[in-house]
Amino acid sequence: MEITLIIGYISAILIGISLGLIGGGGSILTVPVMSYLFGLDSITSTAYSLFIVGAASLVGSVAYMKKELVSYKTAAIFGLPAIIGVYITRKLLVPQIPEIIYSSSSFTLSRDMMIMGIFALLMLAASYSMLKPKGPIKDLKEFRPQKFNYPLILLEGLLVGGLTGLVGAGGGFLIIPALVVLSKLPMKMAVGTSLVIISIKSLIGFTGDLSNPNLSIDWTFLAIFTSITILGIFAGSKLSDVIPGKKLKPGFGIFVIVMGVYILIKEFYLG
Repeated sequence: MEITLIIGYISAILIGISLGLIGGGGSILTVPVMSYLFGLDSITSTAYSLFIVGAASLVGSVAYMKKELVSYKTAAIFGLPAIIGVYITRKLLVPQIPEIIYSSSSFTLSRDMMIMGIFALLMLAASYSMLKPKGPIKDLKEFRPQKFNYPLILLEGLLVGGLTGLVGAGGGFLIIPALVVLSKLPMKMAVGTSLVIISIKSLIGFTGDLSNPNLSIDWTFLAIFTSITILGIFAGSKLSDVIPGKKLKPGFGIFVIVMGVYILIKEFYLG
């Protein structure tokens, strides 16, 4: 087995551990791992990421369900537009993106470059939320009567769904603040509800790829990688009992910045 493949499977463990330790972030690495270590194109990489992120989030949400830290009403209200956004993006938009979007004598913008470029910018945005000393939102200590801001929830859901469909990332760093601010959820319940939303919209988004004639899915590889990631989640959950996730977030945020900058340089300067 080539060294890049070995590193790829080790990365699956690390992605799961990250999800188990800090409740997110690991999924933002799935697309680069698929693209650069396993040599898959952007469409296949984002499709696989949707399945892996969806399955991993579903497993991670079970613990929150058992502790009754999931607001199913909020998940339905926020999740529906997100599901619509991701499904339409994967089913209708992504297959229509041409391989060459723009070309001139000095520069060519390909589909893979555009998707990976947007993904890199999303990584930089995610890293900012990890490195910021204090979150932009104030945690609620107890559950309060909810007053849904329906127009903003609809727009946020569609935006997150569209981004998820395009780049294959779960978008938890966007969803959790929205649930606290727009739906008035306590932080822990927002995390549990976010995992449910991410799992459903990612897996449904993945179904939009099944009819794509240009996509050939290696189910054996997908099952192996997903299983390793889920094992990593269990390991991360155990480690979280002795290693506070908040201490690891800044370091992980710096790593995500480095990865995001590397992707931009590789795609737009090194070719």
